Amino acid sequence: MTDDRPRVLRKVGLLLLAVNLGLVALKGGAWLATGSLAVQSETVNSAADSVYSLVTVAGLYLTTRPPDFEHPHGHERIEPFVGLFVALGIFAAGGTVLYQSGMALLSGDVSVSRGPTAVAVLVVAAVTKYLLYRYVLAASERHNSPALTATALDNRNDILTASAAIVGVLGAGAGYPILDPLAAVVVAVGIVYTGVEVVRDNLGYLVGRAPPEELRGEIVRRALSHPDVEGAHDVIAHYVGPEIDVSLHIEVEGDRTLFEAHDIESAVVASIRDLPEVDDVFVHVDPRELDEWKPDEEVDQLAGGRWRSREE
Repeated sequence: MTDDRPRVLRKVGLLLLAVNLGLVALKGGAWLATGSLAVQSETVNSAADSVYSLVTVAGLYLTTRPPDFEHPHGHERIEPFVGLFVALGIFAAGGTVLYQSGMALLSGDVSVSRGPTAVAVLVVAAVTKYLLYRYVLAASERHNSPALTATALDNRNDILTASAAIVGVLGAGAGYPILDPLAAVVVAVGIVYTGVEVVRDNLGYLVGRAPPEELRGEIVRRALSHPDVEGAHDVIAHYVGPEIDVSLHIEVEGDRTLFEAHDIESAVVASIRDLPEVDDVFVHVDPRELDEWKPDEEVDQLAGGRWRSREE
């Protein structure tokens, strides 16, 4: 984790809150002026975004506090819970929009004011969300933040839903008012799908999901790159919150002194901990004479086939 992570995450959270509040005011005005269900759905979506942005700001403040006596590893493990709260807001917004548009379709009572106002507002919203999506995604990738990843996904989805709303408004203005609530349904489905993505990703952080294969491979390659390490086995890497804990056995010749074994273990730990996603690394040193060297097909696969278990 980088040293400027707390500052950047708090800055991004405040920016998200300010932008979403501005979009609520902008879309709300357009909705009142046009009566468009698609614009109304977008207003509800931005209102939900504002609520969870406020929670995200508070959550990011908590997660970026330094370690203390009761939390020696820091507070980053709170972040998946912030992401799940974001998902609840997303589901609530999607359900509200789906209900309103469904009732309009069933009643057949659809009336929309014509004019460029709604389209202009939705175009501004789509462009704003695209810029916000790129900015938040870059910050989430750089600082490994589940809360910002969830927010980036929501912003990406907002681009698509705003585009669907534009289609609905244009269709209604062209004499096909039914397209407006239909577009709102598309918006609702998109909102709910984003919620599913956010839940899936953050549950993975909470239940100890393994990191991507590429990262696991890099962990194994760093362990095997030490000149005194003859092999590795029982490599376990899993998420603990947004960070990764690693444990593994490395195989060394048994004639090494205790000082040499300690230096080897320390070097392997340091190499793996240099990965920004990794928090703790636990290395067990196995000498040949105790018959603890053993084949591990997963290690061989992750190492890219460059290592094979040695014959005893």
